[in-house]
Amino acid sequence: MTAVPKAKLFPVSTQVNDRDHLVIGGCDLVDLAAEFGTPLYVFDEATLRAQAEGFDGAFRSRYPDTKLLYACKAFINVALAKLLYGYGLGFDVVSGGELALLRAAGVPLDDVYFHGNNKTPNELAQAVGWRIGHVAIDSFHELDLLDEIAGRAGVVQPVMIRVSPSTDPHTHRLTTTGVLDSKFGFPIETGQAKEAVQRAVNAKNLDLEGLHFHLGSPIFELEPYTEAVERVMGFASEMREHGLEQRLFSPGGGFAIAYTEDDDPPPPSAYAEAIVGATKRACADHGMPEPALLIEPGRAITGPAGVAVYTVGAIKDVPGVRTYVSVDGGMGDNIRPALYGARYEALVADAASTPATETVTIAGKYCESGDVLVHDALIAPVRAGSLIAIPASGAYAPAMASTYNLNGRPAIVLVERGEATLIRRRETYEDMMAQDVV
Repeated sequence: MTAVPKAKLFPVSTQVNDRDHLVIGGCDLVDLAAEFGTPLYVFDEATLRAQAEGFDGAFRSRYPDTKLLYACKAFINVALAKLLYGYGLGFDVVSGGELALLRAAGVPLDDVYFHGNNKTPNELAQAVGWRIGHVAIDSFHELDLLDEIAGRAGVVQPVMIRVSPSTDPHTHRLTTTGVLDSKFGFPIETGQAKEAVQRAVNAKNLDLEGLHFHLGSPIFELEPYTEAVERVMGFASEMREHGLEQRLFSPGGGFAIAYTEDDDPPPPSAYAEAIVGATKRACADHGMPEPALLIEPGRAITGPAGVAVYTVGAIKDVPGVRTYVSVDGGMGDNIRPALYGARYEALVADAASTPATETVTIAGKYCESGDVLVHDALIAPVRAGSLIAIPASGAYAPAMASTYNLNGRPAIVLVERGEATLIRRRETYEDMMAQDVV
């Protein structure tokens, strides 16, 4: 085995074998591509476990009354839900579909929290009927609707109020959620958060257990967390005279990962130190008991564990301009570069330690000029049939995948100790036509 180039971006089990092939979880990516085809997403169980345990240990060692909730929107399926629940994680969901999947996976729903700015009446009735743990209320419409639904069901539904602390997390404008001009949360500074707390306290069928906020993602800085925690906990203190007894507090997630070698995200311990420290100081300053803490990593759990594998097809050299290396996937399985301008790096999986001497643009096969996965990638020389591996692809890429141009979504395998387990089969033409009604 030789050293792994770009090692900080790849899963913890990654190696390069004597065939110069990239190996993850003891599985040669060339062999996986031959068995399962490409595009292929490979998830490393050792990295999933390490990330979950790293965040859980970082927070619980500083604040024992912490519960880790995996943010399903990053990516979820039944096998992954079972695995993460086995690590002791709860979950947050943002749709009835995510909730139904967790139920199908056998996850106890009292460990599930329901977020989202426009939950439908059917979704709320489903959540109440299935006895979900908590609902994070995000609008006055939802507050009244949920109170009515819970009343009809004869239950008192535990809830949290999502507030907006008007804190800029210094991330992409399309993934910023905790500022004043956002569709999410009740703003504190307008007085709407206060009104929401008062109405929730007085609702007959709701039990207000605490406050939630989420700043956005990915957040590389610690100061936005401490600033927002102090602001929200100060607000919680003011709301005591209006009947709020905060038993739960959630500062959300949004923790960053490294997508490129230039990225330097804080470790879990740094996030924990900032959030826990600010929470404890605020409780002491305001004379409040310390609430249970809910932490919601998503990207930080699955992102580093996933690697996308593609096969090179056409190569187009535009002299003096650029060389396009086209692969058999693209924006259909990873829309983040086209949507957010997200940056990735790449490695030739079947020539892993070969010197990177070529600067190319890795393009997808979709009928859009913006279908580019990596601009100006420095990689080893490739030819048609070479395999390209793009690390840090485990979050939001498979979750946001589509069937654009009627290309099926990729297969996903979970690797551990030389064994590869198919956890999502490749989508077929028949799958894509199954819902058509003639």
